[in-house]
Amino acid sequence: MSDLASRECVPCRGGVPPMRGAEIEEFLNELGPEGWQVIGEHHLQKRYEFKNFLEAQSFVLRVGELAEEQGHHPDICFGWGYAEIKIWTHKIDGLSESDFILAAKIEKIAVEI
Repeated sequence: MSDLASRECVPCRGGVPPMRGAEIEEFLNELGPEGWQVIGEHHLQKRYEFKNFLEAQSFVLRVGELAEEQGHHPDICFGWGYAEIKIWTHKIDGLSESDFILAAKIEKIAVEI
């Protein structure tokens, strides 16, 4: 993984266009082979698998703490043995650099669980 995880999310004030095409691919490549998908050039999505409900819950709680710290909040759905994360920048209804930064930071949490 690149240094994306060492960067900080920057609050979006709107008024900037969402990423498209090659720019998305560049950041996705920088994120690495962790399994994140770009859906419709709109959001990042990934499903994580865990041994049980408690591990999934622990992961979700840590992602929630990270989201508060970064001021950038993903959509999270979880249940027994899984958690699904969707990330996009709501102010621009699409992808920004901060979305990829948050994804990289979430990857660091996932390897610690």
